[in-house]
Amino acid sequence: MKTFPIAALMFLFCLAPAHAGKTLDQVRQRAQLVCGVSTGVIGFSSADSQGRWNGLDADVCRAIAAAVLNDPAKVKYVPRNAQQRCTALQSGEGDLLSRNTTWTLTRDASLGLHFTAVTYYDGQGFLVPKKLKITSAKQLKNAEICVQSGTTTEKNLGDWFKAQGIKVKPVVFEKFEASIKAFFSGRCQAYTTDASALAFIRSKEAPKPDDYIVLPELISKEPLGPVVRRGDDEWFAIVKWGIFALIEAEEYGITQANVEQMKSGTDPAILRLLGSAEDSGKLLGLERDWAARAIKAVGNYGEMFQRNVGSASPLQLPRGLNALWSKGGLMYAPPVR
Repeated sequence: MKTFPIAALMFLFCLAPAHAGKTLDQVRQRAQLVCGVSTGVIGFSSADSQGRWNGLDADVCRAIAAAVLNDPAKVKYVPRNAQQRCTALQSGEGDLLSRNTTWTLTRDASLGLHFTAVTYYDGQGFLVPKKLKITSAKQLKNAEICVQSGTTTEKNLGDWFKAQGIKVKPVVFEKFEASIKAFFSGRCQAYTTDASALAFIRSKEAPKPDDYIVLPELISKEPLGPVVRRGDDEWFAIVKWGIFALIEAEEYGITQANVEQMKSGTDPAILRLLGSAEDSGKLLGLERDWAARAIKAVGNYGEMFQRNVGSASPLQLPRGLNALWSKGGLMYAPPVR
């Protein structure tokens, strides 16, 4: 009687098909993904005049719906403000939070949540009127600075200026819209939030964009990404690998337009990702073409970036840290194999 080495048995165990988790079951039963998004941040998640949600975060919701339900339109977008976004998900309201949320120790370890992956590497900056002739955040001594409450932005603001030995006066607002209105009315000498949002605020909300500048300093690291509840490892894996598949697709040159053509290519890695050679879907409790569905719905990560926040968008943000690892950025996905 032959015996198998422990390593071989463990390998076989690791390849066992996944059991469907309760979240996946619920999504399939209602035939809809409930996705928490922002109350309106252009480039990430905002509704247009027809009520269609657009942005990098909204596209993540579409990609997951496509992978799970084979229909990117089967998403219910639920706007969440900064204060309620995590508690709503934690209490069972929704399947996924895709709302420009920073990955921090506190949020990851104490709120009953899991961050799945980073979809945008950001940093906190400052917007100021040009007429003040301020060229550095260190010149904001005793300035009143508008900031939204319940955010990492509010905490970073206090920490950074305390470390610099500079006193400032935070003016805190519960709602994003109220904080913007206060800044442009002259209530504050500066406005602070993620640099990506500052680009939008300056170009779309300022009465005269050329009258304002974004200061060069970034005072924090803001890795933004989707969040799921703890306690459902199967769903955690689906969302995580759904995002990784979009990053892998860019690396392999798989696009929204050519995904069907690439299914019949010769590259083993591409065929594996698209389900032509191997059925990776069974490991996630999904169909074999789960990744191809997601890519066909929203394109690869690079396409999502360019369309929503990059050169093809009003924000015109450079790839920077969000370029692929092979092009000097931080976007790196574990291999889909």
